[in-house]
Amino acid sequence: MNIYILLFLEFFKTGLFSIGGGLATLPFLYDIADKYPWFDRAVLADMIAVSESTPGPIGINMATYVGYETGGILGGILATVALVLPSVIIIIIIAKFLNKFNENKIVKSAFYGLRPAVTALIATAGFEVLKISIFTFEKFAQSHNIVDIINIKSTVLFASLFFITKKFKTHPLGIIAGSAVVGIIFKF
Repeated sequence: MNIYILLFLEFFKTGLFSIGGGLATLPFLYDIADKYPWFDRAVLADMIAVSESTPGPIGINMATYVGYETGGILGGILATVALVLPSVIIIIIIAKFLNKFNENKIVKSAFYGLRPAVTALIATAGFEVLKISIFTFEKFAQSHNIVDIINIKSTVLFASLFFITKKFKTHPLGIIAGSAVVGIIFKF
């Protein structure tokens, strides 16, 4: 199948079913990483970090990146449009009908039922990010030593930032900047 058609279909599906925004796209992006050679889970973890520190939602940034890397400028535009298009279509349809059914119990119940589903998608994505950044299963598979499963530097950074975030009223940009500095120090 043509790469542009695949990009469009995969990111359209992601946009259609990832209700709740950027973080809700992550399970779909992990699925794409497993299905195609466009990017792997490690690149996805890096892109999550980049997407969180740049303007725009994770899904849009990731669609643009993957589309560009896979199919050039046309691929980047196509993947981005494909991700956004379902939301635009759905919003137009809902806007037409929602005013008529705004007080309907079924409509209210449907929105109430979507909240836990979105929470589960975001929690799943958070768990996947935690697995990639804190745990190193590749080393464990090679050595079978339980100590090798935990990335000590990442765990210390995670625990420190979690403590600072909970203890002090720290601005998110300060945490991001501090994390980047510590990451650079740990790398070298």
